[in-house]
Amino acid sequence: MTGFSTRIAGVAMPGGRACEAARTVCAEYADEALYHHSVRAYVFGAAYAQACQLSFDAELLYVSALLHDLALTDPFDSHRLPFEEAGGHLARVFTAGLGWDAARRDRAAEIIVLHMRDDVPAEQDVESHLLQIGTTADVSGGTLDAFGTEFRAELLRSHPRTGFGTAFVELFRDQAARKPDCVAAGLVAGDWPDRVAANPLERG
Repeated sequence: MTGFSTRIAGVAMPGGRACEAARTVCAEYADEALYHHSVRAYVFGAAYAQACQLSFDAELLYVSALLHDLALTDPFDSHRLPFEEAGGHLARVFTAGLGWDAARRDRAAEIIVLHMRDDVPAEQDVESHLLQIGTTADVSGGTLDAFGTEFRAELLRSHPRTGFGTAFVELFRDQAARKPDCVAAGLVAGDWPDRVAANPLERG
């Protein structure tokens, strides 16, 4: 399994059984690029929370971040459901095995689904807001101005991109071809692929 650091770019990484299990599953089923993206999504979100003094549930956000794209992988892909909805179901099953109660399992699923929906304000749902911040920064650079260059460099040293942008666009193109009504299809039909390619993180 990919090595684990207790602190990345000044962000403390949560431990405990749930987080360790989510990290193990992500490392085993995602390829290297998707695994590193999932960790970076958490770190971006948690760093933003620190800077904005937002209180959040670190375990819930971490588990959701590490699972949020696993339905893009062959073992968990759905030919009917958008990947984020399939990922929400995966999270509910995964967290049931951890003994989480129904409300907390629903929250993990909700966070994963909402990361592909319209912006969620922090005051409405802080964990969903933070995963949106983290994924947007890492994928298309949309919220990247909130993070300093030194932070970005340290994060990429710990979790490099390894061709992430190009590979991720292709995953979305595959989703769009099979599920033309999904959110991913709308993104690839617009300028999103160009924004991913233009993300400064792609240049290191």
